[in-house]
Amino acid sequence: MLYPQSPITISGVVKENIGKELITSVMVVLEGESITTKTNELGEFQLVTSHKGEFILQISFTDYNIKRIPVFLNNNSIDLGVIFLDRDITIEKSINLINITDDELLDDEINSNALALLQSTRDIFLNRAAFDFGQAFFRVRGYDSQYGEVHLNGLPMNKMYDGRPQWNNWGGLNDVIRNQQYANGLEASDFTFGGILGNTNIDLRPSGLRSGTRLSSSLSNRTYRGRLMATYNSGVKDEKLAYIISASRRWAKEGYMDGTLYDSYSVYGSMEYLLNEKNTILGTVIMASNRRGRSSAITEEVQGIQGNRYNPYVGIQNGKIRNSRERHIREPLFLINYHHESNKLQIKAGIGYQTGVYKRSRLGYYNAPNPDPTYYRYLPSFYLNSPIGANYESAIQAEEGFLEHPQFDWNTIYKANTSISQNGEAAYVLYDDTTKDNQLTVRATANINIDSHLKIDIGLTHRQLNSNNYAQIDDLVGAEYHKDIDVFSETLNDVSTDVHKLEGEIFNYNYDLNGSHTDMYTQLNAHFNKVKAFVSGKYAMANYQREGLFKNERFVDNSLGKSEQVKFLNWSVKSGALYSITGRHWAAVNAAMINKAPVLQNVFINPRENNAIVPNLQSETITSIDANYFLRMPKLTGRLTGFYTRFQNTTDVNFFFVDSGVGSDFVQEVITDLDKLHMGVELGLEYQLSSAVNLSLVASVAKHEYASNPFVTINFDTAGAAEDLIDISGSKFLGQSAVKRYKLAQGPQKAIAVGIAYRDPKYWWVSASANYLANNYANISTITRTQSFLIDPETQLKFPDATDENVQKLLRQKLLDNFYSLNMVGGKSWLKKGKYISVFASINNVFDTTFRTGGYEQSRNGNYGQLKQDNLSGNPSFAPKYWYGFGRTYFLNFAFSF
Repeated sequence: MLYPQSPITISGVVKENIGKELITSVMVVLEGESITTKTNELGEFQLVTSHKGEFILQISFTDYNIKRIPVFLNNNSIDLGVIFLDRDITIEKSINLINITDDELLDDEINSNALALLQSTRDIFLNRAAFDFGQAFFRVRGYDSQYGEVHLNGLPMNKMYDGRPQWNNWGGLNDVIRNQQYANGLEASDFTFGGILGNTNIDLRPSGLRSGTRLSSSLSNRTYRGRLMATYNSGVKDEKLAYIISASRRWAKEGYMDGTLYDSYSVYGSMEYLLNEKNTILGTVIMASNRRGRSSAITEEVQGIQGNRYNPYVGIQNGKIRNSRERHIREPLFLINYHHESNKLQIKAGIGYQTGVYKRSRLGYYNAPNPDPTYYRYLPSFYLNSPIGANYESAIQAEEGFLEHPQFDWNTIYKANTSISQNGEAAYVLYDDTTKDNQLTVRATANINIDSHLKIDIGLTHRQLNSNNYAQIDDLVGAEYHKDIDVFSETLNDVSTDVHKLEGEIFNYNYDLNGSHTDMYTQLNAHFNKVKAFVSGKYAMANYQREGLFKNERFVDNSLGKSEQVKFLNWSVKSGALYSITGRHWAAVNAAMINKAPVLQNVFINPRENNAIVPNLQSETITSIDANYFLRMPKLTGRLTGFYTRFQNTTDVNFFFVDSGVGSDFVQEVITDLDKLHMGVELGLEYQLSSAVNLSLVASVAKHEYASNPFVTINFDTAGAAEDLIDISGSKFLGQSAVKRYKLAQGPQKAIAVGIAYRDPKYWWVSASANYLANNYANISTITRTQSFLIDPETQLKFPDATDENVQKLLRQKLLDNFYSLNMVGGKSWLKKGKYISVFASINNVFDTTFRTGGYEQSRNGNYGQLKQDNLSGNPSFAPKYWYGFGRTYFLNFAFSF
């Protein structure tokens, strides 16, 4: 006969070590069993389990060191008495480096990993990936950030346009975004079905953050030079009301890269009203404005002449630095949330509204010379690669001229626009590519505890987006008006409005993108003896439509008005199981089959000009599995993970200039039926050598590669194409691109870090991390891997010397730098009459190593003959372009809290 096991209770009281104050809402977890509870208003907790054996009890709270207590459970309950938590003196690292890492990664030219979402976790691998590997654009498992979800108060923040979270929407608010709930990879999440990269929910409730005032000031030579932050949290007043106000300011006339100004402010307000001990309502407003000068990828030729800080977008105007490429984001958020928490039921519901503007400036030129100082005709390589033979004298003169005048020449641009021959018409126009979004989000989730073994999670989300996209003249740069005509075809961009455009007016293109997304998910969680398992399913509906607001003369029939609606219906499932070998060793396996609608930016071929939709558009299919081993000993903790993910039926739309046998023009490249493979191993280990010294080892060895030969189509504005080689729509089908087994440009595929940290009982600390990053590749051009690349446009026959050996040599993928770096971090804290004072400092890349973080092949040379000719000198004019990492940088912060 089987007898039920009697429950065992673990109880205790949690207090702060210095002030001896009770701490409420402390998380108490029996590791390996995932049995959790929190301390009440008296700092007390009771955790009930029926399991026996050796376990680790983990006690954690924001801003405090985690305490891990070994416990042996038999038939008797345990009272641990008073447990004291020490304030985490290294918290300044996560508070301050969130923004540093975020700002360095998030740029338009880089598909960043948005690693800031991982920063609050205690997983040593994810922390190293964020703080140390992030400087080389390392991506966890090689995934794009669209495959990880970010939520504020349970509301999803990933953009419908590209699927990625826009961290600048709450940048600078480090003090109030520290309370985060994170689910790694495919593991079960309490608040969402989730993505394969993981899921973060940032809990903004004032009651979950430390009360009091915090003031801080920072100095740096990275993306910004100075920062001021101030935060006040009232704490819960009269057991009913709590509120937070926070503000920050960040600025730089010039960041680490030449001419990269930084001008940002953030304001945050949140008020929480506790209806009773189970129900809470919350209102939150976030306003973050970020203006930043952008930098450019450059060729090795340019870097060799000007160095790795060089930025071709920048020039001097009236004695001041002026960047022709700026990014300005201001998209305020308004959130209203309701929370219900009881033993059997948790409900979270919210409404979010976001509006605002995202601008990216650029200088357009019309029947005028290209103003870019790195334009290929201005560089030495142009003369070395001349079809009539190398001209060394002109190449030397070009280099001397580039050294003498490396900057964007604003004076020449003004002179051109004000010359008599222009008659007031602009040859150059500074304009903004502008996106104005209005999005409504409604979401509700429920966590239902059926009994001690079963729990059900359910959720419903609906998002509605209206996105107005247009070009707006910012500065006529001395001219009187701009004539809104396409210079290649001499056709009107809008036949229904005045062709003469003034400052502040919309020109070139104007359209709306409308999208809606609804998903429903449910998850069953079961926990019996040593096994914890879950199964989850999601049903999603997506609906996209373009509405043209200009009637383009090149696309009269399908530019104005609404396109067809594009709809997707998708099912996704995932499941996993965790087995406790003992209370200190456990293993877990998770698997998922996800069908995902393409993001909005990959639905329409050329939305700026017409309603054309990518033909045979498919949902992406993702198959993923990971296996994990966890170790939790009193001194040694760690995780070993193996993962395998295959992406199928991926669609991608790109824009660039091509010069080939099918025409010379800016084209839209549509890639379909693309498969990608990601597989590898992650290891993270921490060893507590003594009460003061901690050692760590982190490694990632992976393979990220193309797993199919996708189909490629290029689409021309009809005036720019060779008409006998394209169809009536302006498209040219190039067939398959032989890219299978080429490496994906997803950051370093090998990363190793060894760290040591020392914490002194007198509240100072220092740590160092030695890092090695390798196997990073430049992105390849797909059109150069198609059969059309081998065809001579003069004869329409294959180039005679285009043998497999010669082609493979010419198209060998570029391997970026393998490099070592050393990062050092330290700080000191003081407690004076109940007030905390802290100093934090970090130095990254101590030895000032030069390295490339990413790059891409240019697709300008569209056939074998052109590319071969361009490479004859060994210094091609259209060589790959690279981004260069920061050299030695520092960050210094002073904070005062009370």
